[in-house]
Amino acid sequence: MLLRLKQRVDEIAPLHSKLILLIGPPGCGKTALISGLAEHIGASVLNLGFEISTGLAKLPNKQRRLQAGNLLREIADEHASGDLLLVDNIELLFDTSLAINPLDLLKRLAHARRVVAVWPGAHREGSAGTRLTYAETSHPEHRDDSLEGVVPFYIQT
Repeated sequence: MLLRLKQRVDEIAPLHSKLILLIGPPGCGKTALISGLAEHIGASVLNLGFEISTGLAKLPNKQRRLQAGNLLREIADEHASGDLLLVDNIELLFDTSLAINPLDLLKRLAHARRVVAVWPGAHREGSAGTRLTYAETSHPEHRDDSLEGVVPFYIQT
């Protein structure tokens, strides 16, 4: 599976949006796979939750919402290995107080570089195609997004 992911990472370089999401149920090995890729290519995995919470904690509450996108770009620039950014633990991006769209933010990062991120939610098949979901429908952080602009990498248990 690691070699298949590495091949996919190499294949997306010429695309306009270079975002690969590792998608699978909890405990299927998404974090282990992205860590294995990092080790294989000599890169590191950005623990986005830790880094962005550290940066946001320095800002007044009113500024956090306005600066989250800018902070994410700065963190990405600092942690990217060349034109590749490996990202895990993105759950904080779903916090409703930030009022951002996590998937759109990742897509914007993927215009400048290849991005491989662990998707913390699920996917579902429907009449409109495959959808990415995060949290239950009744939960305030619930998201239901299209796969448009994303290269999915499914992991089975």
